[in-house]
Amino acid sequence: MRTIALEYPERGKLAFIDEGQPRDLKPTEALIETRYSGITNGTERHALMAEHFWGKFPSRHGYQHVGPVTAVGSEVKDFAPGDWTFYGEYVGHRGWNIIDLAGGNLLFKLPLDDDYKKYALLGTAGVAMKGVRRFGIKPADKVLVTGIGPIGYFSAISAKAHGAEVTVTDFNDQRLRIALEQGCDHVINAADPDYWDKLKALGKFNYIIDGSGYENLFFDIFEKGLLAYNGVICPMAVRTEARFPWSMLHQTDGRIEVSCHFGLDDLRVIIYGIQIGTIKPGAIISHLVSIDEAPRIYGIMRDNPTELFGVVFDWA
Repeated sequence: MRTIALEYPERGKLAFIDEGQPRDLKPTEALIETRYSGITNGTERHALMAEHFWGKFPSRHGYQHVGPVTAVGSEVKDFAPGDWTFYGEYVGHRGWNIIDLAGGNLLFKLPLDDDYKKYALLGTAGVAMKGVRRFGIKPADKVLVTGIGPIGYFSAISAKAHGAEVTVTDFNDQRLRIALEQGCDHVINAADPDYWDKLKALGKFNYIIDGSGYENLFFDIFEKGLLAYNGVICPMAVRTEARFPWSMLHQTDGRIEVSCHFGLDDLRVIIYGIQIGTIKPGAIISHLVSIDEAPRIYGIMRDNPTELFGVVFDWA
């Protein structure tokens, strides 16, 4: 069991911190060893670079841990040593976690599997699934997703799993190819000179999910007439503030909806999608690396973030 954790000591820097050995468990607690953890690209980079609401150092970030239960307290009934789990609380990357099962928590027992690393992206998938469920996306809705990072990808795939017609846009051809391979209906490179004409030909859209954080997106939606009547704009990417033209919602009787994090029921739905093959987190794993390589990975995140897609740390 690794006893380290990741911490940002100052802007743009990553350090290993020694957590020491776990303490003795209380009766309602369980000890989980981390075998894999997943980076949450947008949130972790914002925190690393002190963007938006972040700026306090030292700090720890991340919420995607996968690993087995190694010990339980005397009163724990629902988990046993050897059970594989996903833990989704915002505690940062750590080699082990002690979780009190008497209260609310985001510890989810995983199904038996021969490949657990894909579950290290279950958190970003859960954020997207919660959003799609909250927004009310249903069969035959036209959905546009702008920006195919992990949140954008899982938003698109979750919308498709709900029966929507899904269009995705990005500047990265490889990400667009993956989205198409995983079932999205239309992909458009945002650098295409006919970008707006192609989007307007596919719209109007019942739901527009923002995975990019592009500052002028709301104004472009209004000026190009992309939002359908009663349509919903769903900004999933982090914004310090949101500015939009009032007429955009007035003329369409539309609304703006936001969503963040996830619950156990969202994880249940994602797991079902994985089991029946409609959701494939492993399709976006671009980097599977030892936790010892974390400084290199966060250097890439700082300097060339578009090189990273789905990043999973192996804690073996």
